[in-house]
Amino acid sequence: MVQQRDLQALIDAAPVSALQWRVIACCFLVVMMDGFDTAAIGFIAPDIRTQWQLTPGALAPLFGAGLLGLTGGALLCGPLSDKFGRKRVLEGCVAFFGLMSLLSAFAPSLEMLVLLRFLTGLGLGGAMPNTVTMTSEFLPARRRGALVTLMFCGFTLGSAMGGVVSAQLVASIGWQGILLLGGVLPLVLAVALLFALPESPRFLARSGRDPQRLAGTMSRITGERYHNVRFVLNEARITRSAAGSLFQGRLRSLTLMLWLVFFMSLLIIYLLSSWLPVLLNQRGIALQQAAWITTSFQVGGTLGAVSLGWLMDKWNPWWVLAVSYLLGAVSLALIGVTQDTLWLMTLAIFGVGIGVSGSQVGLNALSAVLYPTDCRATGVSWANAVGRCGAIVGSLSGGMMMAMSLSFSSLFVIIAVPALICSAMLTVLSVATRARREAHVAQPVRSGSAISE
Repeated sequence: MVQQRDLQALIDAAPVSALQWRVIACCFLVVMMDGFDTAAIGFIAPDIRTQWQLTPGALAPLFGAGLLGLTGGALLCGPLSDKFGRKRVLEGCVAFFGLMSLLSAFAPSLEMLVLLRFLTGLGLGGAMPNTVTMTSEFLPARRRGALVTLMFCGFTLGSAMGGVVSAQLVASIGWQGILLLGGVLPLVLAVALLFALPESPRFLARSGRDPQRLAGTMSRITGERYHNVRFVLNEARITRSAAGSLFQGRLRSLTLMLWLVFFMSLLIIYLLSSWLPVLLNQRGIALQQAAWITTSFQVGGTLGAVSLGWLMDKWNPWWVLAVSYLLGAVSLALIGVTQDTLWLMTLAIFGVGIGVSGSQVGLNALSAVLYPTDCRATGVSWANAVGRCGAIVGSLSGGMMMAMSLSFSSLFVIIAVPALICSAMLTVLSVATRARREAHVAQPVRSGSAISE
């Protein structure tokens, strides 16, 4: 006789297994490569400018091309992941962005480098949202917030490494050597993922593919052996395409509010990642010292992500992030106020890392649980794509603000406004998601998927 078992209930009841920790580690390394690439381009830009005798404005397309690729990659690969699987798309994206970064090291001109940065961004844009989806679908609900944010700390750690390594080595190996390093490492990782990374159990259950593989994965997660078992998912199947489902019913308003937060949040992060070293350098701070000061932003993001992930599992996660973005807005305004005292300014930048960069990590974790399995990868990826549009605006606006000759303090007061918008939208989302949960309890969803084994 075939027995029905709720797949998520089984995962929730079991302790976190070695297989799940392996998935976290694999995805951690993927987002670390993304963070390395993001930070490195900001620190090698002055060397590129010197070698090719460029004006500061000529660097804007270099930043913008990679971010445009990130947007395109997220839009394209989210639906592909919902259709063909998280594992296959993630591995392909990592291999692709590694190869494109490798080729970027040999670019003979700025135009070719801009094109290759766009192609690198396509791979990165598809990879990072997939790590959030993959990790979320492997984890128990009680630990999801903390462990997804822990995984995503790879981005801030990679950003810190990218900044420090680039600042220390660019003088000896040049910008080409930094890009070469940023290409070889993902290619090695892509090979390792072929053997180390399993497919998402929720995707296998929903798609009905390879039931024996799913049974093996669940056995390694729970420690049980499954025979004549039918795994079910307690969620409705979507009635439209994955993309169309993002705007179906109550999800429409939630999706639009989430997109606004992603846009504003990544605008701040990429503006600071791209231009903060340049801004500090223009104030007379040596590039290497500017690298260490900027690293406090990444360190704050890492510590903030871990702390916020723990708090999100304890209290209302939307309120936790709303307060955190408010802290980020205050810290941004304080950067300009404390500019004449280096250690105070560094502390303010650290606070921005906690309040904005750390919150962005938590936001990725929340975006994954907002959507059902059928459209989860698309929902997470498209939110990231909208966020990348904000990143493009942020990376370009830094150069525009510098051209406008805004004062140092005025610039950071302006940057604080998007953080306030994030805080306000998350407060509204908290109310909206509570109403959605209450409606779900009033009309419980029947299992929408079942596969036989």
